[in-house]
Order: sequence, then structure tokens, then C-alpha cells
Amino acid sequence: MTNPLANRIALVTGASRGIGYATAIALAKAGAHIVAVARTQGGLEELDDEIRKDGGSATLVPLNLTDSDGIARLGAGLHERYGKLDILVGNAGVLGPSSPIGHIELKAFNDVMAVNVSANFQLIRCMEPLLKQSDAGRAVFITSGAANKATAYVSPYAASKAALETLARAWTQETANTKLRINLFNPGPIRTRMRATLMPGEDPATLDTPEQVAEFIVPMCAPEWIETGKFYDYKTRTLMSFRAPT
Repeated sequence: MTNPLANRIALVTGASRGIGYATAIALAKAGAHIVAVARTQGGLEELDDEIRKDGGSATLVPLNLTDSDGIARLGAGLHERYGKLDILVGNAGVLGPSSPIGHIELKAFNDVMAVNVSANFQLIRCMEPLLKQSDAGRAVFITSGAANKATAYVSPYAASKAALETLARAWTQETANTKLRINLFNPGPIRTRMRATLMPGEDPATLDTPEQVAEFIVPMCAPEWIETGKFYDYKTRTLMSFRAPT
């Protein structure tokens, strides 16, 4: 059995459940050492147990991503311990309120932006030097179709994902002449807690699982992946380029 990601360090945010949890396990099975970040200690410990069952290894980091100083300390710690970072999966995200815009409090809006945008901005700032130390740094950010559809009643979430996409694309332009490859991944409707919160009457059995999604994220984290600045749509299994409106 081959381990295509052996000796690679992978940081996964929102790793205690859902797509982050499944992606961390899949990356570990491929040989990567997982730096698992999440708010919930119990979920991280459960993840660690699953990774170890298959002979993998993980470093658990209980951290609220709104703690920007904590992200900076994490970057410093990774620099001291490994001197590099090979993979960054920016998965952590919150749905926020499901209401008409006029009914949403400013604090609720800012809370969504803090996790979905500002935390990823800080991750980019603090992890870019480490990713550039890798021989093949790879970054994948989990986005949503809500960003392009401007979905009604989830405006903070939709706006945050649109901002995240633009942030990642700008970073791609800035790193075009490096070995770093940065891409976005849209899973679509998946059997997660967030989806159940948004669509409580939906039959989860009709949706694909986070484990199925993770199998498509892992190749985007490999040294062999050469595309950058692209958008992978899981539902259609299509790798897309961004195009300006006509």
C-alpha cells in the first residue's frame, strides 16, 4: 500500500466533524501528518482515535479561529517544529442566521465574516511562509454555490463565501511564480450538520457523505496537482476556471 503524502504536514481547519473530519482522515490514510484544528476538544480526540486506528498520526489544536493571535502562535509553532507546511485545507465555516437581511443583527453578520473570511485571511498571512518552504505547497478552501447564486435568506454566509473566493483568487495571483497551488472546492449539498440546520426537512440519505467528498479533495493536496486558481465543483465533477461577467 502506497502513501503518496508520506512525510507531508497537512493543516485542516474545522476538523472535528463533517467535511473537515473526513478530509483529515483521508489525508492521514494517504500518509500525511494531520494538524487538526477545531473548537471542540472531544471531536478532535475522536478524530485522533480514528486516525491512529489506521496507523496515522495527528497533532490536535483546540482553537477558535476568531483568535487571530492563536493562529499566529500556531504558525510559529509549526515553524519551530517542522519548518514548513505542505497542505492547508481551509474548511471551517459557520452558516450564521437564516433570515431576511433587514432582520439580521450586525453582530451576527460580523460573527460569520470573522470565521469564514477573517480567519482564512489570518491563516493565509501566517501559513504562507511555511507553505513556501514546502517543495509543493497546496491550499484548498471550501466554498459554496451560495457565493455565486447570492442565495436569499443566508446573505451573511453567501457574502462571506464570495469574499473567501476573491481572497483565494487574489492570493493565487500573488503566488503565481511560486510552487504554491491554491484552489477552491465547492462540495454542494452534503450530509453535514450545517446542511441539516439549513434544510431540516431534507432526507439526509439523498445526499452524498463527507467521506465521498474527501476523496476528491485529497488529490488537490498532492504534489502532482499542478492547477492553481481553479474552482472544483463536486456535484458536476468539474474543474472550472473563473471568468469575468460578460
